[in-house]
This record gives sequence, structure tokens and C-alpha cells, in this order.
Amino acid sequence: MQSQFSLYFTDGGKEQRVAIKFCFKAGLSATETLVLVQKAYGNEAVNTSNVFRWYSQFIDGRELVETDKRGCRPKSTRTEVNVPAVADLVKNDSRITSRMIAESLNIPKTVVLQILKEDLGKRKLFARFVPRSLTPEQREDRITSCQDIIVMADADKNFFNKIIVGDET
Repeated sequence: MQSQFSLYFTDGGKEQRVAIKFCFKAGLSATETLVLVQKAYGNEAVNTSNVFRWYSQFIDGRELVETDKRGCRPKSTRTEVNVPAVADLVKNDSRITSRMIAESLNIPKTVVLQILKEDLGKRKLFARFVPRSLTPEQREDRITSCQDIIVMADADKNFFNKIIVGDET
């Protein structure tokens, strides 16, 4: 029983498709074929719908027992092209969502999040992607802005009375 189990998984069910084709060529019905496949392979038998599907394909003239190659996207879309593209989108609009990035670049959202966190060192903060640490020019801009505010506060004694604050209400 163990050898049948491992054979079933190593050949991807090809042995059972050969058996289905043999039953078709022998003139058995799809139902009779199903019974024989289930009897021969027990718990490892392909399910009922697969037996009928393959039997139907043999009726339609199919000769091959190999499965058709599927066109699928690559395992990872985290490429040298996508990383800078994500960086440009975030640089142009820091409020862009990972879903919007994924749709515009046609890559999965999980890959976008991985690029943002691992490659670009970003984290999401209040619906904005911000760097984990400030660049030297960003630090310099903050220092300049703070110094400007200090100069304005020193020049105008009522400066702090002109600031309007609010809360979420």
C-alpha cells in the first residue's frame, strides 16, 4: 500500500490516467472505469470528477495522458524592475496604498508589501509609507523648519496665540 501511495504522488496521477485510457479503449463506460480505478487504487484514487473529465477527454479524441502545461505567473514578481517602480510611486505619492501600487504595476499585493518593508525599509504609519529612519537631507529640512518657527516665535510675541489646535472632535 505504501508503494502505491508514493507512486501516485511521484507521477502526478499519470498511472491512473493510463488506466482510465485503457478502460476507455476496452469499451468500458465511465462509471465502470470509476469503479475499477477506485478498486485498484483505494484511498489514493483520483476523485470522481477527474475520472469523468479524463474519460470525456478521451472520448473527444485526446491521446496524451500527460497533463497540459499551465501558463502561470512567475513564482516571484519581486524583480530589479519592480523595486524601483514601487519606490517611485511611493516617492511621488506617500499616501498611495499597497493595493493601488499592486494594481498599477500588475503584481501581487503581498509582493508590494515585501518590497516596501524589506527592500525600501518603509513602514506604514497613519496611512502613509514613511522611512524607518530619516535621510540626512530630511533631517536637515526638519532642522531648518524648526529654526524658522523659532525665529517667527521670537519676532512675534503673540505667535503662540495665533496657533489653532484641534482634536478629533
